[in-house]
Amino acid sequence: MEFRAERSAFTEAVAWAARVLPTRSPVPVLGGLLLEATGDTLRISGLDYEASARVEVPTDTVSAGKVLVMGRRLLDICRVLPEGPVECAVEGTRFTVSGAGTRFGLSVLPLDDYPALPELPELRGAVDASEFAAAVAHVAVAAGRDDALPVLTGIRLGLDGGTMTLAATDRYRFAVRTLGWKPESHDVSADVVVSARRLTEIARSLGLTGTVRVGLGEGSVGFEHAGMRTTVRLLDGRLPRHDKLFTMREPVVAVTDRAPLLEAVKRVAVVAEGDSPVRLDFSSDAVHLRAGYEDDVASQRLPVTLLEGAEALTVAFHPAYLTDALSTIGDPVVRIDLLGPGQRALLTGLPTAVAEPDPAHRHLLMSVKPLL
Repeated sequence: MEFRAERSAFTEAVAWAARVLPTRSPVPVLGGLLLEATGDTLRISGLDYEASARVEVPTDTVSAGKVLVMGRRLLDICRVLPEGPVECAVEGTRFTVSGAGTRFGLSVLPLDDYPALPELPELRGAVDASEFAAAVAHVAVAAGRDDALPVLTGIRLGLDGGTMTLAATDRYRFAVRTLGWKPESHDVSADVVVSARRLTEIARSLGLTGTVRVGLGEGSVGFEHAGMRTTVRLLDGRLPRHDKLFTMREPVVAVTDRAPLLEAVKRVAVVAEGDSPVRLDFSSDAVHLRAGYEDDVASQRLPVTLLEGAEALTVAFHPAYLTDALSTIGDPVVRIDLLGPGQRALLTGLPTAVAEPDPAHRHLLMSVKPLL
């Protein structure tokens, strides 16, 4: 096996495939990347028990073949290679990488012990790459981090005709984003849960141009984009439905500019220690933010418009949760539907203060009882 490739394209492909490799594994070959050279294409593949990745890059193949080498070590080598063409070859039991007078040698792993890569599940449709990446980023902040509750560490991927729904919750907040997509058939329907960490990695790596083809099979979901294919094992269980939670009966509705509110929360939260909340006192024309207690305190006043409900209401939120919610809203104005202390609050972005709320992107937070 021998081939030549451009250093930048080769390094990017190795990095993309290596992201699925396990940090530690009792099976050494799972730390390897499979390189297959044939014709004018080099295919690089990696997998662990949860995910697989495969990418193709153009090469000048001198002699076809395949080899299995330690993936992270190969990535380290690629990152320090000089710019220019890279020449790779298998010489006996060693894989050599050289370029611009620099030469590295890696021992090869046994190919016979390497598991077969899973096939890409049946393709169900396609979605715009940039919209999909943005939607995943918006909901991923609400996913749980506790591996003791695996399903809450995932993102719900719902498919219903021409609508794709992404949702995540850690029981204290619930983020939902809907977007259009192009199904292969009008009756496509699915409701599965994918690891938020894996889906975030995929969304970031697939690029922001073109379309992403989505496949679903028994126990896995797959994505294909610009010569890259990846599969992820589905999580067991289902996330709770958000429909009833997002129905707010007779709320107090406040509207304000999103960016100043976000900056104010970050500013006053500097004195909030641990899980100490940020308190928001809403009046008819302003919101007064407060944080801290005893000697270390902070406050800021911002203008708001109360559209519905009582003239005054006090609520409090975990500052990091409120910051995450406001950060994922892209509109200049935010609408906040409030039920009261210790109850739900629904945040929705608006293009203007008088616009109707867009149900495509909503973020639900549980408020806490404010400190006196």
